[in-house]
Amino acid sequence: MAPHEPRILLVDDDANLLVFLAEQLKSDGFEVTTARDGVEALKRLESAWPDLLIVDMMMPRLDGLSLARQVKARADLPIIVLSAVDAGDSKAEALEEVAEDYITKPFHYPELRARIHRVLRRVGDRVPAGRLQLDPGLVLDLQRRRLVLDGVEVRLTPVESRLLYALAANLGQVVPTETLLARGWSETESPDPSYAWVTMRRLRRKLERDPDHPVFLETVRGVGYRLNRLTASSG
Repeated sequence: MAPHEPRILLVDDDANLLVFLAEQLKSDGFEVTTARDGVEALKRLESAWPDLLIVDMMMPRLDGLSLARQVKARADLPIIVLSAVDAGDSKAEALEEVAEDYITKPFHYPELRARIHRVLRRVGDRVPAGRLQLDPGLVLDLQRRRLVLDGVEVRLTPVESRLLYALAANLGQVVPTETLLARGWSETESPDPSYAWVTMRRLRRKLERDPDHPVFLETVRGVGYRLNRLTASSG
């Protein structure tokens, strides 16, 4: 069976930009559905789930950040945020909490197209299907961006989820820090290794019973990190 054209849900209250981007994306081989605000986008999601959501940050009725949070609560749908606000703090917040990438308006269409392809390539990496059980009390549900530790559900941020994707796809093998930086912060030129260190520390607090003595998320000094499974069971 031939792979389907990537499906994109494009959400923006600027009618002219919405029409322009939809036409450009369709001409580049994407299947595009549009919505004028977050409420309309949620209705679109009831009938079909896209491969990628592109959403404006500032919209009436339901803004882009609120929409993205609702979407991420349901599943780990990749999101690119569009915004006319070029604020470092809000950009960092959006990328950390809900978005795979962030583009400041105005922008050139080829830049958006390149970022779309990059995000779709990244999320298309080989990852475990369904749930991954690391031991009888720890289950990763990467599609829904969460883990369950001893019956308690813990949410993962997009960055945490992306790093776990890369680690889970190479279960039991060392993943270089450079690879994790490329997966987690592809929009950042020359990301600092401390980004990975800080995120790994947060992940250990979420998935290790004793974060000071980790057994699942192992540091291989000078190289990278390894995700270990302590059981033969997987979902």
